[in-house]
This record gives sequence, C-alpha cells and structure tokens, in this order.
Amino acid sequence: MKRAHIVYAHPEPNSFVAAMRDFTTQALESKGWKTSVTDLQEINFEPVASSSDFGTRARSDYLVYPLEQRHGYEHKTLAPDILSEVEAVRNADLLVMVFPVFWYSVPAQMKGWIDRVFLSGAFYGGTRVYDRGGMKGKHAMVVASLGGRDYMFEPGSIHGDLKGMMRHLLQGTLGYVGYSVYDPFFAYHAPYVDNDVRVSMLMRLYYEIEKLESRPVMPMPSLEDFDDQFRPKSKPVSST
Repeated sequence: MKRAHIVYAHPEPNSFVAAMRDFTTQALESKGWKTSVTDLQEINFEPVASSSDFGTRARSDYLVYPLEQRHGYEHKTLAPDILSEVEAVRNADLLVMVFPVFWYSVPAQMKGWIDRVFLSGAFYGGTRVYDRGGMKGKHAMVVASLGGRDYMFEPGSIHGDLKGMMRHLLQGTLGYVGYSVYDPFFAYHAPYVDNDVRVSMLMRLYYEIEKLESRPVMPMPSLEDFDDQFRPKSKPVSST
C-alpha cells in the first residue's frame, strides 16, 4: 500500500488550510493511499534547533549540528519528536506539506520542522543530493494558501512567479534531498473570497490530488550533468 505523510502548520484549527489538509487526506485515501498527519500546532512541535535535540554527542565541546544529526540518527539518540517524524517521512512514498504562505515562505514552525527533521546523512550529504539524495524515488508536494490574487503572480506581474519565489523550498529543500516534486497547489486570495469560492477551490484540490500520478513534476538538476565538485560538465555556448 502506498503511504503518504502530511505535515500541516496553521495556528487556527478551523482554518481553510485545515480544510485543505482534510481534503488532501480524503482524496489520497479514496485512491488507496494509507495516510498519516502531523499537526505541528497540535503537538506543539519545537521549531528551534538546539543542543537538546541530541542525547549522546559526537562532540561534547562544540555543537556542529549536521554532524550531531548523523551521529544521533545512527545511534538513535535524537530527541523523540525528531525520531518519530523522521521515521514517518522515510516510511512514506509521498510527503505533502500544507500551510499558509507567510512572506513567500513557510510558517516558522514548518521551517523548524525542516531544520530538525531533514537530517544530514539520512536525507542528504556530500554528493547525495538531487537525483542521488536520500529521498530519491519518493515524491513531495506543496499545498498552500495565500492572500494575493493569481494575476499578481503571472509573468510581468507585480510580484513575479510564485514558484520562483519559493524555490528555496521546492528545489532547495525538497528537490535537494531527492524528492520528485509535483507542481504545487496554490489557493489564491483565500482569506478574502466567499464560502462558495473556497468550496470550489477545495473541490479542485480534491480532484487534482485524485489525479496526482499524472501531475507534472518540476525539473531539478541531475548530478549526471556535473562533476564531483558540482561544476557543469559542459559550459553553455556563448552567443557572442
């Protein structure tokens, strides 16, 4: 059975974003997926990376966070909230992140979840990135709401391409650790539209999740095109 892990962040339990979480869950389950959900607010997930994330340390005199992540995962001495999330993510074929867009990024609690859960060693390390990353063979998707209207994010618009603004997450996080990243789903102007429009957006989300396997995947770098120092193997031909 295919497994999906959904990570959700929003301060209001009855929010539209919570409804997006539920519609995503229901659509996946209707297609035979086994789902699990982490509600970061509900479990009061600690977003701040610190030395208390580790039990027995590789170095007790100086904290090198990625080094201690590798050591802690190998020896299973990471904080319990980290270990449980790591196992949920690694056991899933699909990771879905559901959140409101804050300042063209994720809420602080979601960012802290990434910092603490995407472990050096288990998820990435050295040349184990992109199509050689730890999550190779798995998929990820972003489902998010925002206040802006869709025409504000078209080519030549006032803000520019939203996927480009969120490249730090779509490529620099999800793609970097090896996920095949589905095109994100954005619910535009969500706080300001009426209930009928919100219902329409939720139904569109449900339909698109049902058809997930035919959804486009975002292009990502392939290490086949770079040497072991990440230099391009072939430089673009100059037009001058």
